[in-house]
Amino acid sequence: MRRAALALTLALAFATSTARADDAFAALVREVEALMAGHTDRAEEARILELLRRADAATLDRAVRHLDLGKLLGDVDDHPGGPQHRTDLLLLLGRARLRDLSVAGREAVITALQRGRTGSRREQVIRDILLGTRGADLTALKNAIDAGGDAHDLDRLVFHDLDDAALREQVLAHFAREAAAAPSGELKVLSDIDDTLYRNWVDERYPPKAIYPGVRALYHELDVGPDGTGRPGDLVFVTARPGDRPGLVEEHTIGTLGRLGLARFVVLTGSLTKVTSNEAIARGKLEAIGRYRRLFPEYDLVFLGDSGQGDAIVAAALMADHADATRAVFIHDVIHTPPEGRAEWAARGVPLFDTYVGAAAHALERGLISPAGLRRVVAAAREELEAIAFPDEAVRAARRDELRRDAARAEALAPEGE
Repeated sequence: MRRAALALTLALAFATSTARADDAFAALVREVEALMAGHTDRAEEARILELLRRADAATLDRAVRHLDLGKLLGDVDDHPGGPQHRTDLLLLLGRARLRDLSVAGREAVITALQRGRTGSRREQVIRDILLGTRGADLTALKNAIDAGGDAHDLDRLVFHDLDDAALREQVLAHFAREAAAAPSGELKVLSDIDDTLYRNWVDERYPPKAIYPGVRALYHELDVGPDGTGRPGDLVFVTARPGDRPGLVEEHTIGTLGRLGLARFVVLTGSLTKVTSNEAIARGKLEAIGRYRRLFPEYDLVFLGDSGQGDAIVAAALMADHADATRAVFIHDVIHTPPEGRAEWAARGVPLFDTYVGAAAHALERGLISPAGLRRVVAAAREELEAIAFPDEAVRAARRDELRRDAARAEALAPEGE
């Protein structure tokens, strides 16, 4: 009876405490939003700052995640010859109360700061938030910044929005130190788009825009890893095409990929303005991958590309120059590379595959996916192949033969019941 009474007392106390916290949060947000309505004068700005300063840690964090911080930063001003309320707000959130903000709260502040022009004060606060976040929390923060579903990702933040080169190097040095102390143990799955995800350039085996059978299933299995516990969302599409300051090219690509049934991915743009050679395309992609490696040095990587335009060169360079981090590369052969050519690429650590079932079998051999994961790729590839509208049955039959051959090898590696 005493234990039951004690449990009831604790439950009531917890419920009361939660209700009070909810009331405090609601009251804070209600008053701040009222002060933001219409024109916000100096007295109202000062009151907003006072409310945020006085809020307890949990209430402040919830408020930061709930409020329209972009609007708040626009409403609170620095006044010539008068109070510097916007600067005070930035210093409050980025320094004085940073330890009271969760990863989600810190991401909300950075996201608000990243929208629009990032002046020197905003850059310094972004730097302070990143440097004030460590270990697994830093990895989570970086991934949260990347998960916004638009062009305002971590690559844009660090390499475009932070214009001060010295400040940028401070951030990147911090990333490197924290990665050395706290490796994630997971993979970033880097992939080309054209003729890797779907037929869009030189591959004549499939109808235009056809998504290759099994590729999305393989992305997922590589992302979650052999035990299935990896954090979903580590898929990164790499293109040599240049980005633009507003991010319109990147957001168009994000929209296109989203319509293909993909979720939780990042698009990494290059700087190539004109297709001049496979080597130039490869350089553009390697430049983008090099930037990304500096952003996420706590991750290993895999790379998926095709044999049509420079991706095999990218893969060979990754295996040679980033062998410590590159767990595997997968090149989709879309140009009928002869056996001697495949052997030459294989000698450089770059295997070529006809189907994504063949690639998945290689991934299993490298310990990157599970036997059950391989079987799921096989099942998805078979189903997706039959759904493609081929121009005639002879073409479909040829693709079935390729898949059947690779599926036989996969089934030998991962028989049912294993």
